[in-house]
Amino acid sequence: MKAKKTSSFKKVMQFAKPYKNRFAWVIIFAISLSIFAAARPYLLEKTVDEYLIPKNNTGLLYYIMLMVIMLVMEVISQFYFVFWANVLGQDIVKDIREKLFNHISSFRMKFFDNEAVGRLVTRTVFDIESISKIFSQGLFMIISDLLKMFVILIVMFYMNWKLAFAVMLAMPILVYATRIFQKKMKGAFEEVRAQVANLNTFVQERLTGMKIVQLFNREDIEYEKFKEINKKHNDAWQKNILYNSIFFPIADIISSLTLGFVIWYASISILNGDALAEPGQMFAFIMFIGMLFNPLRQIADKFNEMQQGIVASDRVFELLEMEELIQQSGHIKAGHFKGELEFQNVRFSYIDDEEIIKGINLKIEAGQTIAIVGSTGAGKSTIINLLNRFYEINSGKITVDGVDINDFTLDSLRRQIGVVLQDVFLFADTILNNITLNDPQISREQVINAAKSIGVHDFIMSLPGGYDYNVKERGVMLSSGQRQLIAFLRAFVSNPSILILDEATSSIDTHSEDLIRTATETITKGRTSIIIAHRLATIINADKIIVMDKGQIVESGTHYELINRIEGYYKNLYYSQFAVETESEE
Repeated sequence: MKAKKTSSFKKVMQFAKPYKNRFAWVIIFAISLSIFAAARPYLLEKTVDEYLIPKNNTGLLYYIMLMVIMLVMEVISQFYFVFWANVLGQDIVKDIREKLFNHISSFRMKFFDNEAVGRLVTRTVFDIESISKIFSQGLFMIISDLLKMFVILIVMFYMNWKLAFAVMLAMPILVYATRIFQKKMKGAFEEVRAQVANLNTFVQERLTGMKIVQLFNREDIEYEKFKEINKKHNDAWQKNILYNSIFFPIADIISSLTLGFVIWYASISILNGDALAEPGQMFAFIMFIGMLFNPLRQIADKFNEMQQGIVASDRVFELLEMEELIQQSGHIKAGHFKGELEFQNVRFSYIDDEEIIKGINLKIEAGQTIAIVGSTGAGKSTIINLLNRFYEINSGKITVDGVDINDFTLDSLRRQIGVVLQDVFLFADTILNNITLNDPQISREQVINAAKSIGVHDFIMSLPGGYDYNVKERGVMLSSGQRQLIAFLRAFVSNPSILILDEATSSIDTHSEDLIRTATETITKGRTSIIIAHRLATIINADKIIVMDKGQIVESGTHYELINRIEGYYKNLYYSQFAVETESEE
């Protein structure tokens, strides 16, 4: 575990390299702070013994002014030290967070299938923020305190080695107590971070699924679960509080006993006629004891802060070092495709030894509109995921215009594939930004012209603010049909070579379906299109219908070819589902 800590610390320090000049200034201010802090008690000793007791007013004023100057310099050094230490910590955190977010954005979909969103939020936000404590509250503060203690000890031994030695007698006890405290707190912090992640995950999921919670009257049940998780979180923090409550009073008692011992020791020597220290030295050592023991007491606290950052960095670097990236071995930058697609004996499984796609062979000519139908779990949507390379196939080959999709760069491949999903995700932003996804190459005029061409401009302008209407989180201000229309427009303005409609009209009202039907005719015209749907109106005019069952293609042909097959799979599907739809529309 210790090696792991050191390793994580070294990794964090790699991010400090671009800021080495700022790092150096922080150290310089830490050194100056320790010198100015130690100078004040020394000047106090000189003031009392050489000027206050002899009543030398001229020298007294001089030393008082000198102490004021030292105090001002100490304050200035403290300000710049704390300021630049915190700025450095935040800059490093910014760099790590950007790298982590970019890294997570490149993960395979399989990773997100298995990882709780709440845990990723904890890593990206809370854990990374804790890393800043390594610099702002941990490392530099410890360096500053150690430097201050080192300089103070030198000055103490220079002034009176006997009193300094008496002070040092208590140091091993406090160091030992600090070490025990540090070990206990490390385990407590690890437990706290684990419980914070669990709490974030639970809250994230319940808030996202609040509609389900309320629809099924799960409020009381979820509340009891939350209480249980919250109690574990509270218990973890209680350990933290207990250790702090034990250590800091012990440290204060040791400091007070040391102070009392030094005063008693010096007083006894004075009573015996062998003055161990002058009054000025006594005043100075009283100050020195506080300045020596307070940093040592606080170092334990700073180690806690630093440990929090290191424990958090362990979790962050665990993510950064995950080999979950999509393979990007392609070197061909995809231009505008003709749109010829071919699946050659493609096999795929989400879980090892449980194939979802079982040797698919499929060829789609450029410009064709293909409909894929089948029961739930047949593998329809999986085909689309494979084409976009959200998942890597187990074996076989997928080509576009005769070129293996693995040979294209990932970003250029996806730019040529427009997708409209059944569950449309909209960000808490304006309609315009949800359509362009903040792509600077797509202007407002292009969006408006595209909206007019597919018949959704009037719908958008009917909303308050039109294209600047904020749809809030996940587009809750819009109906499902309206969200689908936005998704159609989003796909259309990107001008893809290949269009995919993944059950895009399965849960919308009649008016929205009419708009989407018009939009579909417009955006599929002249480009290869794949439609996955459960509704007859969206597939009956397709150039070819592919029927899937249990990961295999069982039939293919036009609607009229398939409907006339005796005991055909599509025919049974049509009369069990699509025919009912037709009768209801009549």
